[in-house]
Amino acid sequence: MVSPRTTRLTAFFLIDSDQFEKYFIQWVSDLAQLQPREIIAIDGKTIRGAKAGGKKSPVHVVSAWANDNNLVLGQVKVSEKSNEITAIPELLKVLSIENTIVTIDAIGCQTEIAETIVKKNADYILAVKDNQPQLLEHIKDEFRFGKTTESNLGQELDHGRMETRTCSVIDNFKFIEKTNNWKNLTSVIKIESKREFKNSEKPAQHATRYYISSIKANSQDFQKAIRSHWAIENKLHWTLDVAFSEDASRKRTGNSTQNFSILNKIALNLLKNENSLKSGVKSRRLQAGWDNHYLIKVLNLMKSLMRLP
Repeated sequence: MVSPRTTRLTAFFLIDSDQFEKYFIQWVSDLAQLQPREIIAIDGKTIRGAKAGGKKSPVHVVSAWANDNNLVLGQVKVSEKSNEITAIPELLKVLSIENTIVTIDAIGCQTEIAETIVKKNADYILAVKDNQPQLLEHIKDEFRFGKTTESNLGQELDHGRMETRTCSVIDNFKFIEKTNNWKNLTSVIKIESKREFKNSEKPAQHATRYYISSIKANSQDFQKAIRSHWAIENKLHWTLDVAFSEDASRKRTGNSTQNFSILNKIALNLLKNENSLKSGVKSRRLQAGWDNHYLIKVLNLMKSLMRLP
């Protein structure tokens, strides 16, 4: 005899993941009130526990994180025969991102992705690395021989580390042609960072990173926007692993990996919006499991957010 739990799980992995993602994005678009010029960070995450016997690659999903709203806006699974370059435009097409700033790591530094963002009436800040060698060389030449518009110095002390970041901006190009293929390219940015370790003999670490943007802004604003991108790692990916043990999940039958990933993000959005309990997401999740009154409060929040009678 098949147990009710097995029946529920079987039904769950048979749900059409594409439709589930579609309705999730529609729900969040009604829930979120995106602020003008809000940072929308897009990045991918591998669910490593979904790998089965060496026959399948781990499931990889690309998600969008609204920094001010503290919400996951949506996700798209990366096809096994594809990569993030094709998944990111699919996610962008279904998101409402007008008048926001989209930030993506170097994998998303593609002319088609920049054009898609601009067509959605949004702006972009894209990291540039060796996957765009010609563009990277031109940006380096701008900072080597051109005139920097301005620079901003920022410092941060955290966990015994002192990080100093200098952000420099150029918006009057000499080495990047105006006829370039990057839609609305307006500024190039350089971030030079120095990380020193307090009470340690470890040598200081130096790094230089480059970005392109469709925005004309000062170096302080770029410094803040680029730092904000990493919220998707700390507030989304890290939280999914710590509070929901997503990376350790072995669910992989049918569509279960993708569907549970969406379910985790629904729960995460609800728990981050339920603020009566002054604790982290993991503690709120445990409380919802222990205390039916608190669980009902979280579920009622979902009802109110969905504007149900």
